[in-house]
Amino acid sequence: MKASRFIATLIPALALSVAFLSPAQAADDVKQERAEIRDTATETLARLYKTTPQARQAIQKAAGYAVFSDFGLKILIAGGGYGHGIAVNNKTKHETFMKMIEIQAGLGIGIKQFRLVWVFERTSDFNNFVNAGWEFSGQATAAAQVGGEGVAYAGALSVAPGVWLYQITDDGLALDLTVKGTKYSKDDELN
Repeated sequence: MKASRFIATLIPALALSVAFLSPAQAADDVKQERAEIRDTATETLARLYKTTPQARQAIQKAAGYAVFSDFGLKILIAGGGYGHGIAVNNKTKHETFMKMIEIQAGLGIGIKQFRLVWVFERTSDFNNFVNAGWEFSGQATAAAQVGGEGVAYAGALSVAPGVWLYQITDDGLALDLTVKGTKYSKDDELN
């Protein structure tokens, strides 16, 4: 009889302790994921600055920037990918953690992994990207510099007026853009 009382007391106590530990564990997981995203962003920017030194000045002068890491898989006629990133307002230094989802159609087989660095010249474009999300489906073309300011964006692709994108692969900067059908949005779990 004493063993059954002990078990009857132990089970609710264990359930209660798990309930109290879960939020703390979840908070630790969120902190760890944020740290990993920040580390990836730092490493990505270092790689970009090494291959394209003028990108540092372009990003520093911009209203904001976002850095993403993407992993994709394509098998026969369908494919997709996902990734995480961080958007940083250069004026306030506020960080917003984001996610991306990619859908591809067309023949092919393969796995791809790349990094993206978005640069926003205007605060309105940065805020729109962060707060409203962005669906990317258009073409992008390489461009060398902006207007009369002489701010070099060599290696970047112009995706909209005042919005530039660097795509980094294992081989260096990509000369074409392969992120059609991509949706960017805030990551509610990490913010």
